[in-house]
Amino acid sequence: MLVAAPGADPADELAELAELCRTAGVEPAGELVQFRTAPDPRTYVGKGKLAELKEAVQASGAQIVIVDDDLDPSQQRRIEEALGLGVLDRTQLILDIFAQHAVSAEGKLQVELAQLEYNLPRMRGMWLHLERLGGGAGAGRRGPGESQLETDRRLARRRITVLKERLRGLEKRRETQRKARREAATPLVALAGYTNAGKSTLLNALTDADVSVNDRLFETLDPTTRAFEEDGRRYLLTDTVGFIRRLPHGLVEGFAATLEETLLSDLVLHVVDASASDEHISETIASVESVLAEIGAAHLPRELVLNKVDAVDPLGRRRLANRFPDAVQVSARTGEGLDRLKARVAERLADRFEPVRLLVPYSEGRVLADLYELGAPIEERADRPDGVHVLARLPRGELGRYAPYLVVEEDARAKHGA
Repeated sequence: MLVAAPGADPADELAELAELCRTAGVEPAGELVQFRTAPDPRTYVGKGKLAELKEAVQASGAQIVIVDDDLDPSQQRRIEEALGLGVLDRTQLILDIFAQHAVSAEGKLQVELAQLEYNLPRMRGMWLHLERLGGGAGAGRRGPGESQLETDRRLARRRITVLKERLRGLEKRRETQRKARREAATPLVALAGYTNAGKSTLLNALTDADVSVNDRLFETLDPTTRAFEEDGRRYLLTDTVGFIRRLPHGLVEGFAATLEETLLSDLVLHVVDASASDEHISETIASVESVLAEIGAAHLPRELVLNKVDAVDPLGRRRLANRFPDAVQVSARTGEGLDRLKARVAERLADRFEPVRLLVPYSEGRVLADLYELGAPIEERADRPDGVHVLARLPRGELGRYAPYLVVEEDARAKHGA
């Protein structure tokens, strides 16, 4: 069910909701759209449309009504009372999908926290039958339902506090891991994109990982980081939760810990489903850019990656090339274009590395081991009587660490009269 602006296309408006329902394992029994400038403040849809919805529910035997919008608690309660069955709004449906797909301890905690915080103001309707038992017991006297409601809310708030404390503890552990990455100076590349654009398949193709790639929205909820190499350099590639149109603001806040993997990246690969329609491509790009701005990642350098080009005919590819001349066209499924993508990543991050010559004494072999662990490209290596001569590309932040082993080039010596 949805309230849409006059003139909107019902099929387009409900397409994403249908995909969300499929992902959640819900079989749609029908749909209803009301065109009006704004939802009814009491019952979301108008009185006549609500009666029509009740008849449709009874005729179809539907067990739940899903609204492709966020309802306030009073709207949700009034619709449920009018229909005599449960109602889920858009955020609750997405949270249910998140709960199905969370794998890590942190992901499960984030889902539970988001569900509790969203549902806390909606708990009143659960105890209406008990409240009625307390009627007539005197003005101001609370019935057993009210007492039970207060107890449940208190327990929910206590659980929220516990979950936040646990998430802070996990955040400290994750920050330790990030610190190790920063010390290793390995560039971090983040995959961002509309959900189901093929990010996980691309991660698998670039890094030989085995991340789940089922055809469902939000298949990847927990961030996954793997490594790949290009021209002797090592890069970390992180896949995070996919974005959707109108991603609820509360979910962006609730999953900030997951999304901030994107914030820490040196480069964002914005993955787009090239096989979609022109309109859908435009909408998904705008949705992703909006969420990136919302989480504070708008300033990060980005590369547009047009995935699934194996499903696009030659004419379509030319149109995409004209429309997005700087984008890399790839097929994560067939491997087409992956070498070009790796080269583009290396090119964008090349200024992070400085070519230097080092002379490492044999007595300090640990320095060589550190170089390899650093992921620094070793372009030349020669074992000579005075030690190991190395031509490497070091991250600029690591130059000071290896300063004692730097060798001045012969032509540089001559220029300075050495």
